[in-house]
Amino acid sequence: MPTTGRVPATDGPTTLDDMIAPARPRRLDALLNRLGLTGPVARDALLAAVILVVTGTLLLGLFEFVLGVEGLTVGPVQGVVLIAAACAQAVPLVLRRVRPVLCLALVVACQVVITAVSPEDLSVGGVPQMIAGYTVGTLLPVRRALAVTAAAAPVAALAAAATALVTGNDLLMPVLNHLVSGLLTYMVSALVGTTVATRRNYTELVRLRAAEVVRTQEATTQAAIFAERSRMARELHDVAAHHLSGLVVQAAAVERQIDSDPEAAKKGTAWIRAQGKETLDSLRLIVGVLRERPGSGGPGEDAHDAPPPGLGALDDLVRTARALGDTVDLVRTGRPRPLAPIADAAFYRVAQEALSNARQHAPGAPVGIAVRFEEREVALEVTNEQAAGRGTARGSERRGMGLIGMGERAHLVGATLSTGATPSGGWRVRLALPLHHEVTTTAPAASAAAPGDRGQE
Repeated sequence: MPTTGRVPATDGPTTLDDMIAPARPRRLDALLNRLGLTGPVARDALLAAVILVVTGTLLLGLFEFVLGVEGLTVGPVQGVVLIAAACAQAVPLVLRRVRPVLCLALVVACQVVITAVSPEDLSVGGVPQMIAGYTVGTLLPVRRALAVTAAAAPVAALAAAATALVTGNDLLMPVLNHLVSGLLTYMVSALVGTTVATRRNYTELVRLRAAEVVRTQEATTQAAIFAERSRMARELHDVAAHHLSGLVVQAAAVERQIDSDPEAAKKGTAWIRAQGKETLDSLRLIVGVLRERPGSGGPGEDAHDAPPPGLGALDDLVRTARALGDTVDLVRTGRPRPLAPIADAAFYRVAQEALSNARQHAPGAPVGIAVRFEEREVALEVTNEQAAGRGTARGSERRGMGLIGMGERAHLVGATLSTGATPSGGWRVRLALPLHHEVTTTAPAASAAAPGDRGQE
């Protein structure tokens, strides 16, 4: 079976051309499937049987009613051989889609017999020859299909010439008739098959490209959904980790004061209640964004739909940390300038996460926050000293979502994130955003902490 790169005929509607085919061919295809004719050989066998019956019937009618009117005579033996050869010419069509060249060769061999036994003025054949030539055109490359059919075209003419030489009849006209007939029958059929195959390949290519576009769009949509879910997970983690770490610290202080200083304990519980309400409000803000329908303009667009905080909210963040007993210093240098909202929020969330990590991993250690607006970049640096009574960070500690979230935020805005231990045993987080990339969202991923960094939550 040739392997030509052409799209072979299939059993079902697998191409766009098949899918947009009229309803009648689809019903015929379904009928053949119900009859059990599902493979190409089985369906071609049915085609060969139909052509065989039609050919035999037409030849019997030709010999019975037409030849006498035209003044032609066919002997009994000659008629039987002619009918047998014409019917046998339909049999090779069973192989037309699995062995197209062999099918054409057998059809041509039968045509040689038909030409040899036919009367001089009688031409028999046509349908199996056209089907074989058409199939060769659809399944073989164009050059090979034309070469094969061109080789088959003069065979009948050569057989007619040999017969004329044996019988002593006129040689020129029969040879020309059979040569022209062969060229038209085989080569024109092959050209038609080539045209159909080209259209079929083009339609299949269009379908594949359309399917690829659909798959690309679906993948892009899924990636966008996944990125948004990841971003919201980072938001939820940052808000919850920041507020809950403060609640844990304050709850521990209240536990110590509840007997010795009830009044301070009451103030502590009031603070915990206020922080809990703030935490719930922040979480409602994020969940509200998830539920929000853009442009709805409905009642759901309330104060909870406000944009996330940025560098301008660092003072409130520092005041909250100091209220928890943390020692935090905030320093700003350079001329402040506006950042893209997503970059502004990224700086705030990184600072928030760094403070939460310092409170969890180095409780009581002083923390320094520095915001620098330089000529070519904006940098945020959060540094905490080593906690009293604790050694340097151990690389075996679990690394949580904090550093991963910081790295993803940096990557999203085109910034560079560097984290690691300081020479004094503390920890430093630095986020730097090039000013000419303020709104870039495809910069290289930020560098995360090296193996052995201490666990960050």
